[in-house]
Amino acid sequence: AVAGADGLRLAGLMAVAPLGWEPDRAFARLAEVATRLRGDHPGATGLSAGMSGDLESAVAHGATHVRVGSALLGMRPTLG
Repeated sequence: AVAGADGLRLAGLMAVAPLGWEPDRAFARLAEVATRLRGDHPGATGLSAGMSGDLESAVAHGATHVRVGSALLGMRPTLG
């Protein structure tokens, strides 16, 4: 739907490892999905995956972007 929409460009995929999954398993699966997606959409080269705690695994599986906020800024304070 994104690829066919006027004014939008499919740049790639973004995901985080599901709770309870090993990051390597999740990012290996994501890499498979990304490969299939690029078969139909070769310009969708971005792969945003991983966060501070699992960025090494994400990069090993092809992530081009990672989110490292807590590694740089610390954990968010709790509300309440």
